[in-house]
Amino acid sequence: MTTIEERIATLEAKLKQEKAKKQQIDARKRSIEAKKKRSADTRRKILVGAAILTKVERGEWPHDKFMALMDAALTRTDDRALFVLPERPEKPQGDQ
Repeated sequence: MTTIEERIATLEAKLKQEKAKKQQIDARKRSIEAKKKRSADTRRKILVGAAILTKVERGEWPHDKFMALMDAALTRTDDRALFVLPERPEKPQGDQ
């Protein structure tokens, strides 16, 4: 026959396991939600980019203004290369 202390210890261990399961489920839900938000953000960016490129290609938005916008916004060398923009000079460490 088990003592009351042993039963309490067993129930506490089970409670600890259930709490751990709940934390895993909650973490999974947060991860899924974050992935959905990132996916929606990426899709918005793609659609905005497509709309702007269409306007530029149709001549509804000046190409030079578009290129100036891209020149100001893009900092990574590979991103700038997509728009045939010159590389930006490296900033000295003290200028950050």
